[in-house]
Amino acid sequence: MTVQAKDIMTLLEEEFPLYLAEDWDNSGLQIGSSDKKVDRILIALDLDPFILKQAVEQQVDMIITHHPLFFKPVKNINYASPVGKMIKTLVSADITVYSAHTNLDAAAGGLNQALAERLGLVDIEPLYPASREALLKLVVFVPATHLEEVRAAVCAVGAGYIGEYSDCTFRVRGTGTFRPGQDTNPFIGKTGQLEEVDEFRLETIIYEHDLKKVLKSMHQAHPYEEVAYDLYRLENEGRVFSPGRKGCLAQEISLQDYALQVKELLGVKSLRVVGDLDSMVKNVAVISGSGASLIDRVMGQDIDLLVTGDLKYHEAKDAEAVGLKVIDAGHQGTEAIVVPLLIDYLNSKLADRNLQVGLIPGISPQCIKEIF
Repeated sequence: MTVQAKDIMTLLEEEFPLYLAEDWDNSGLQIGSSDKKVDRILIALDLDPFILKQAVEQQVDMIITHHPLFFKPVKNINYASPVGKMIKTLVSADITVYSAHTNLDAAAGGLNQALAERLGLVDIEPLYPASREALLKLVVFVPATHLEEVRAAVCAVGAGYIGEYSDCTFRVRGTGTFRPGQDTNPFIGKTGQLEEVDEFRLETIIYEHDLKKVLKSMHQAHPYEEVAYDLYRLENEGRVFSPGRKGCLAQEISLQDYALQVKELLGVKSLRVVGDLDSMVKNVAVISGSGASLIDRVMGQDIDLLVTGDLKYHEAKDAEAVGLKVIDAGHQGTEAIVVPLLIDYLNSKLADRNLQVGLIPGISPQCIKEIF
């Protein structure tokens, strides 16, 4: 079966939907065609000359990165500039580029969840409620003969989730009445005659972002020419998404010993640490990449330590002033696991659909060298 770039994009957005991306971000298609036939994909943290060289040499059809190629609108494409050179090469080689950035950071099974698990945290939860999914209740009236068909159709495309439970619906039996008009083609009944039908009132919960596909599936499965249904906006709180996680270690450990564990677990050569190395830590927050800017979100919570990257001097002083310990493992150090994360995720999804696509990890040297 032929796989196109849009098929890969759909798989990614099932778990890392674009609506989770920050307003300033530019996740999604960067360059190329969503209709591009895809046999080989290179996955990398960034798109730079090293990654592009690998992509061309290995004749890949698509590149997936964490960091977008473009953050701001492009005013011109100068082939003499570094980005212009890459754009020219990408177009010439017919390579499609897609990025999953802050949507991947915040998603339930995204980068920060993977980082927290890699660093040995348990009882992991969102660091703070950056966004919540809006919930709606769908009520649809279905003839008894088609109840199961409609129920299965809406649940198959996202309706009926309450926490970790799926296919959550409620039904009650009753009698529906209607009188078909002159220009109708009724499934049941005759034009101009009042009809009584054995029907069920079927209720379920849907996430607002799934509304269009749920309604489309409902209409396709429902036998009536005109489907009677209601939508109610709920005050119930949906799932929380956050660009960070918090949890705890299985047991207390000194800051120095845990820092050495972080160093080994992330495969980095060095760390920067704020706090007394002999002090004990148990409750830990993680924010991949440049998470030090969110230190204010960590302060005031029962958190001993923040693991992140790109820590600035004044951010370090602010953390020190309130007794918050920080391990700076670097931007690349806290995000490099995104490559195996995406490869494992896509391999699983492709296998479920019996699709064959080669996935290649992109390797780029650190742009900041460490000298000892």
